[in-house]
Amino acid sequence: MTALLAFLPILVVGVLLVGIRLPASRAMPVSYLVAVGLALFVWQVPSVQVAAASIKGLSLTLRLLFIIFGAILLLNTLKYSGALAVIRNGFTNISADRRVQVIIIAWLFGSFIEGAAGFGTPAAVTVPLMVGLGFPAMAGVVAGMIIQCTPVSFGAVGTPILVGVNKGLAGEESVQTAVTEMGFMEWDGFLAFVGFKVALVHAIVGTLIPLLLVVVMTRFFGSKKSAREGLAVWPFALFASFSLTLPYILVARFLGPEFPSLLGALIGLAIEVTVAKRGWLVPKGETWDFPPRADWEASWFGGLEIDLKSGQVSEASRVGAFAAWLPYLLLAGLLVLTRLEELPFKAWLRSVQLKWNIFGTGIQVDETPLYVPGTVFIVVSLIAVILHRMKGAGLSAAWVESLKTTAKASVALLFTVPMVQVFLNTGGGLSGFDKMPIALANGVAALGGGVYPILAPLVGGFGAFVAGSNTISNMMFSLFQFEVGIRIGVDATWMVALQAVGGAAGNVVCVHNVVAASAVVGLTGREGDVIRKTFMVFFYYALSAGLIGFAFLKLGLLSSFG
Repeated sequence: MTALLAFLPILVVGVLLVGIRLPASRAMPVSYLVAVGLALFVWQVPSVQVAAASIKGLSLTLRLLFIIFGAILLLNTLKYSGALAVIRNGFTNISADRRVQVIIIAWLFGSFIEGAAGFGTPAAVTVPLMVGLGFPAMAGVVAGMIIQCTPVSFGAVGTPILVGVNKGLAGEESVQTAVTEMGFMEWDGFLAFVGFKVALVHAIVGTLIPLLLVVVMTRFFGSKKSAREGLAVWPFALFASFSLTLPYILVARFLGPEFPSLLGALIGLAIEVTVAKRGWLVPKGETWDFPPRADWEASWFGGLEIDLKSGQVSEASRVGAFAAWLPYLLLAGLLVLTRLEELPFKAWLRSVQLKWNIFGTGIQVDETPLYVPGTVFIVVSLIAVILHRMKGAGLSAAWVESLKTTAKASVALLFTVPMVQVFLNTGGGLSGFDKMPIALANGVAALGGGVYPILAPLVGGFGAFVAGSNTISNMMFSLFQFEVGIRIGVDATWMVALQAVGGAAGNVVCVHNVVAASAVVGLTGREGDVIRKTFMVFFYYALSAGLIGFAFLKLGLLSSFG
């Protein structure tokens, strides 16, 4: 019964967003009220704890809005400097085929940004870039969400493993004992082993993601509404997958969890751009494009519409190709440099901290404002102003448009993130119930029985769907998954690996990320339409990962490095 009750806030989101098609700005307040009602009257959590969780949610919302504003500002700066027109021409020169473009931008460049920064940053970078290149806003958001699976477990230089799994398991005596019995003398070695298993499952399941990406594009956004047009580029799509996943596995095995997505995507990007330029592995004499703009469905349009034929393009003649791309190169470089432990920049940026134990509840606001990716976006935007010698009118227009678009995103996020925090902070109530996420996970485990490993990724995906983060999902459920593995007599490291893979897949349908990605291109209010298009990708990913993990467990493969 507690599992069913814990599921109510999520059910409300699904019914209102996907079923009734309400915008998130109306659905999420209802979900928030349901979560608060359950916390106060069923879990019997003190009202001060609910208030503290809501305040923490608001602080996280401000962080998200800051990232959204920075991403939009960079795009608008490049728009008014003329650089965006140059970038578009560059992609057209690589290939005019939108199927090739979406693989290079969303799958490869997006995975690189995920490896560097994580936390929804790939959508903030790639979605507006695709819109600037002429993609419908809805198509850009859907593409940006679909690829947030395979690279996510190693996003932000390995944070979901090194922080999420680590904090979820470290310090538990039963885990330490079991890990020692498995033969791991070093905790870092244990994390690296789990990370390798995560990479292996991702590489297998993620093989089809670039192909699914183009099939979704042609099926939902083509003039013929044909999946066959997407399947036609299967050689290029599969090669793009292997270009990323093969180095990704090797990096995970020999270098650890920090760099699989970062280096895998970088290598894949170099290979695939070369292949695309030479016209290899793509259909000959066929170039797929979206229908003429006049034929687009109303739901495809967003509030951020970039007219590359307007007056600002006249400035493009003085912005060369390298100068046009330099802000994105600086963005990727700064994100990497500021997230490496070996360099001092991360410590410097994180030294500015805002901490508050809210109302003495133990629920903490712990913000490092200079470390948020939004800061890097804004710094790079200001550098772009100088590099491209922008005029005052263009600079002013970029800031005004960016502030307006960010404001539209604020309503939905002001309820989405506090709802998540109330949901997560329902432990310690007078009812004695486990906190809502654990109660729900226990219900799923009880239903699953001996085949529970097949369902384990769904629990991880649920955690990400609610919390908006693979890292938080791993933090919430890694211990639970480990203990279930011990109880049902299977290799617990595989259970944690399946948790991490499912948590990454959950980002594909995560309301939190869909709202943020939609807001970047002014698509606020159509979040349910996005989730309807991405849900089957999530279902494929989580179910396939569960079946693969179950097979590995039954065969006893990779139970140790020996």
